[in-house]
Amino acid sequence: MLSRVFGFGRRPFESLSEQEILALAISSEEDDGRIYRAYADGLTENFPQSAKVFEEMAEEEDGHRDALIELFRKRFGERIPLIRREHVKGYYERKPDWLVRPLGIEHVRSHAEAMERQAYLFYVEAAKRTADASTRKLLDDLAVAELGHETLAQRLEQKHVPGA
Repeated sequence: MLSRVFGFGRRPFESLSEQEILALAISSEEDDGRIYRAYADGLTENFPQSAKVFEEMAEEEDGHRDALIELFRKRFGERIPLIRREHVKGYYERKPDWLVRPLGIEHVRSHAEAMERQAYLFYVEAAKRTADASTRKLLDDLAVAELGHETLAQRLEQKHVPGA
C-alpha cells in the first residue's frame, strides 16, 4: 500500500520501451473511453444532450485505441503487455467517476478538459521518445487530436445542446 502512495515499484516513464509506451497509450485510451461513457451514463437523466457529447467523445477515444492497436500489431505482434497509468511513476492519474459523484455538468466538463490536456502532453512526450517514424507520426497525430478534442467537445455541445 505505501509503495503505491509513494510511487515505489513504479517505473519511470523514461525507462519505458516503445512497445511499453504503445501499450500504455492503448490502456489509457481504453480507460478514457470508459470514463466518458460513465460520464454519459451519469448525465443522461438530467443532461441528456450533454450525455450524447460524452458518448461521441468515447467513440473518438475508441478510434484512437484502434489505431494504436493496429500499429502495435504491425510492430510487435498480438500480445500487448499490461501496463497502466498506475504502473508509471509521474504519469497522470484518472479518478473513476464513482469517486467524484455527484456528477455536476460543470465538474464533468472541466474534468474532461483536464483529461484531454493530460493526454496531449503524454503524446507529445511519448513522440519525443520514439525513433520509429510510423509510431512517431501516430503519436504526433494523436497529440493534435487530443488538443482538438476541446474544440470537438464544443462543436458536439453546440450540435446536441443548442443555446448552451
